[in-house]
Amino acid sequence: MKILVIQQKMIGDVLTSSILFEALRHKYPQAQLHYIINEHTYPVVENNPFIDHCILFTKTEEKSKKALIKFAKNIQSQHYDIVIDVYSKLSSNIITAFSKAKTKISYHKSYTTFVYDYNIKRQQNLEANSLAITHRLQLLKPLGIEVEDLQPKIYLTEKEIHDSKQFLEDSGIDLNHPLYMISVLGSGENKTYPFDYMARLIDEIINEKPKAQILFNYIPNQESEARAIYNLCTPITQKQIYFEIFGKSLREFLAITKHCDALIGNEGGAINMAKALNIKTFAIFSPWINKNTWNLFENKNHVSVHLKDFNPEIYNQEEKKFKSQTEILYKQLKPELFLDTLRTFLK
Repeated sequence: MKILVIQQKMIGDVLTSSILFEALRHKYPQAQLHYIINEHTYPVVENNPFIDHCILFTKTEEKSKKALIKFAKNIQSQHYDIVIDVYSKLSSNIITAFSKAKTKISYHKSYTTFVYDYNIKRQQNLEANSLAITHRLQLLKPLGIEVEDLQPKIYLTEKEIHDSKQFLEDSGIDLNHPLYMISVLGSGENKTYPFDYMARLIDEIINEKPKAQILFNYIPNQESEARAIYNLCTPITQKQIYFEIFGKSLREFLAITKHCDALIGNEGGAINMAKALNIKTFAIFSPWINKNTWNLFENKNHVSVHLKDFNPEIYNQEEKKFKSQTEILYKQLKPELFLDTLRTFLK
């Protein structure tokens, strides 16, 4: 038996959808389990023991209809028995249709029901937590698989862990003192907490934990934005920030994060990766993102804040309707609203 899961999206989505493979492996221990993902997301599922093969969807297929059809025809030649389309967009609709799998599963959309054998309606209980997990597990029900407590995991090698520890120590980090990774930037401006607010939070971390060491999560082309936040911090805080220490690749970032006491900052892929590494997280949600979908496994070790927590009266319609007002709403999510929550988290 061959089973294909499709998730051409961002890092957090690809990591979250990887839980399907653990459930599928228990149900079909001898099956070949394959995963279509965007090529830049591969590092978060590298070495996953439940995935037999990753098929990388590149920018070429994204931009060219001819390349997409060629890709879909290649999938057809693989003769999959089951296709689970988590992405559920035009490109994955085409890939699924070409696959000619006996069983095709995806989420319900009125205009694509003819493509799939099972069209699953997402649970609409917006007050429930971890909906991103719940919705994905719903896709397994047509296969007779019902599980509730699976969590995404990232699999680092012993060498990666050892080398990253050596790198940190050689860079002057004392692992006997607290080490915090700060997700200073979101995936876009409308998912990035205001720079001055973020700097105040970092100052508060050092105020609470004077011996703490701070790392910034950024990539080279974001250096100017990260530097702007650094410059807004107090001189005392700046002395505790190791600005030049960062992962030059996604796997390096993961290995460094493994040694941190917590990851704090903008909700997004970095938060999800830290959770998959079993590292504590403190997430600040963008005002237009539905917190209940992505506040995975909320507990004392995984805390999140959202403007809706403090000003629920603003939200007279679903969060995504407020996307155009993100900048204004972010300004209302002042650090003072949740500094006590942060202090408790740091204890």
